[in-house]
Amino acid sequence: QVQVAESGGGLVQSGGSLRLSCAASGLTFSRCSVGWFRQAPGKEREFVASIMRNGDTIDYTDSVKGRFTISRDNAKNTVNLQMNSLKPEDTAVYYCAADSAAWVNRTPGVWDYWGQGTQVTVSS
Repeated sequence: QVQVAESGGGLVQSGGSLRLSCAASGLTFSRCSVGWFRQAPGKEREFVASIMRNGDTIDYTDSVKGRFTISRDNAKNTVNLQMNSLKPEDTAVYYCAADSAAWVNRTPGVWDYWGQGTQVTVSS
């Protein structure tokens, strides 16, 4: 049984940093593409960042480029999202998603496995 779980969310002031971590059981992240998504109240879930199965293909939505960094730690079987220079508009529930495909697009509905989400709140 595959389980995906996020951790590291919290409350931070504008300009601060948080590091989210995604861990999996029943799934080896080095053999998966992994993505981060977020959903703010009243809005649809949106793509944030992804790292494809090869580990070299990385993608970010424009609003987080230069501020967020996605990385994979194969030894710990985790994928992390380092978030710097946080803004109030980054406030959302952040979700980790995984898929065994070598390449997965930004559409949330095509990803196979999801965590329960972790809340990130950025105060102004």
